[in-house]
Amino acid sequence: MKPSRSRDAAYMLALVVPFALLGGALVAQFVFGLAPCEMCWWQRYPHMAAIVLAILGWMARKGRAGDAFIALAAVAIAISGAIGAFHAGVEYHWWEGVTACTQTVPVNGDPLAAISAAPLIRCDVAPWTLFGISLAGYNFLVSMAGAVLALGLLGHARKAR
Repeated sequence: MKPSRSRDAAYMLALVVPFALLGGALVAQFVFGLAPCEMCWWQRYPHMAAIVLAILGWMARKGRAGDAFIALAAVAIAISGAIGAFHAGVEYHWWEGVTACTQTVPVNGDPLAAISAAPLIRCDVAPWTLFGISLAGYNFLVSMAGAVLALGLLGHARKAR
């Protein structure tokens, strides 16, 4: 692949991946009624930052600054993917989540009080899965693949210069 095509593909990925994942989250929320939990929101913020960074990269395309913005966008996408991996682990009960959005009944506590204090939208329950993978799991898979591919394409373009 020509270096210019690699760079263009990296720029496109850095914009399309967070835009598609954030758009999918918004469709799930507003069309299908899947309200986001706290960790779902945490995954959205790096995607929002990645979109801004990718737009700045597109605006500064001719110089090294454009590549730097795209690399930062890819890092932001990977951060969202890492948060998605943590969230998926909480949903699959591989580890405990943050106390603000999961609930466990204390051993010597009042179960009714624990249920009453539970958040309305819990982070440790996947509201939707496909092939056993939750939305957080798909965010991890797509974000990490997109970030690695964008950084790899940028590296290929730089090496060819």
